[in-house]
Amino acid sequence: MDCVQTPSDTTGKKSIYDFEGYVNDDDDDRTEVRDTAIDPIWEKQQKKTFTAWCNLHLKKVNAEIESIENDFRNGLKLLLLLEVISDEKLPKPERGKMRVHQISNVNKALDFIKSKGVKLVSIGAEEIVDGNVKMTLGMIWTIILRIFKKAVREISLNKLSSAFSANEGLLLWCQRSTKGYANVNVTNFNTRYTFHLLSFRSFKDGLAFCALIHRYHPDLLDFNSLKPGEPLENLNKAFTVAEEQLGIPKMLDPEDMVNSVKPDDRSVMAYVSCYYHSFAGTLKANVATSRVCKALEVSQMSDQLCEEYDTIFSNLADWIKEKKVDFEKREPNESITEAEAKLQALRQYRAEEKPLKIEEKARLETTFRTLQTRLRLNNRPAYLPKEGMLIADIIALWKQLEICERQYEVK
Repeated sequence: MDCVQTPSDTTGKKSIYDFEGYVNDDDDDRTEVRDTAIDPIWEKQQKKTFTAWCNLHLKKVNAEIESIENDFRNGLKLLLLLEVISDEKLPKPERGKMRVHQISNVNKALDFIKSKGVKLVSIGAEEIVDGNVKMTLGMIWTIILRIFKKAVREISLNKLSSAFSANEGLLLWCQRSTKGYANVNVTNFNTRYTFHLLSFRSFKDGLAFCALIHRYHPDLLDFNSLKPGEPLENLNKAFTVAEEQLGIPKMLDPEDMVNSVKPDDRSVMAYVSCYYHSFAGTLKANVATSRVCKALEVSQMSDQLCEEYDTIFSNLADWIKEKKVDFEKREPNESITEAEAKLQALRQYRAEEKPLKIEEKARLETTFRTLQTRLRLNNRPAYLPKEGMLIADIIALWKQLEICERQYEVK
């Protein structure tokens, strides 16, 4: 590789989840389907991709589907699909052809999905039996995410926390696998070190797909001969090599990828996840996966420290402001008894309440230093608190409190 292009972060860009049709909330274990229409182009892409994804697994037991919204209606092939991908035996299906038998079979499948900790919101057996395409696609999407998430955990040497997201994992794997390839920039990070939903526009010219293949099988294509200005050629090259050499069926249409303003993220993610599964058995994939796990753990830890810092700062700042108000109160014609009582309260404040807040201030500074050190050691950008929440701001507030305290004592 002659040229190295480091990905640059972009923020504020919307993914398919921000538009009509789906709610994700960045939570793989929760799938909710809105009662709105899917974009026809995205629906077409998803139907093709998800059908191919299902058949990739069903062919292991000599089965297939042709219409994703119709062939799962009786629940038989849905149960079969779940058995294949989970390697578990599911309850015996009903063989009757009546609607009640179909609903029973689909419910068995949905119950199995839920038993794996996946929350299906608004997806019911009746909708699948009725051939509701949006509900069916939402269900298959849930399965795709779950399978990828399970694969990462099984391969990883490090155990990931429950906060791990398949979206995050796949994005990180793509970024690390394509790092160093010229004109390949797989991006989309939210701020504050929280990885957000995938944006696969960087796959539109085909170079990201080719880079993934070349990273793990450099003998299958010559990456340096590819040109960014030839997206159709690049996509066809990647899809053909993936199908003929890696056994990954063509799940995406090159023309749709090039002509779509925003390729369907779910379709691209489903296809890219097949690349991950194909490469996961190699030593390089194991190394990449462990790096993904480490990066995710660092990100989650950074988020926790950011939240801890914000909480301590807000609580301490509020307390300082309240004490300043108390010290600034003036009572005219105060009796000697009242003055002595206030002095006693001040001594008690200095002996009991104030030391605790001094410790809290020290903890705030320690948390900030720890956060910045961890970010620096992991080559991450420094954390910049919100306006008015710098360490210097809390020091300034504390000095104001000290002044008010001394003035209160002498008066």
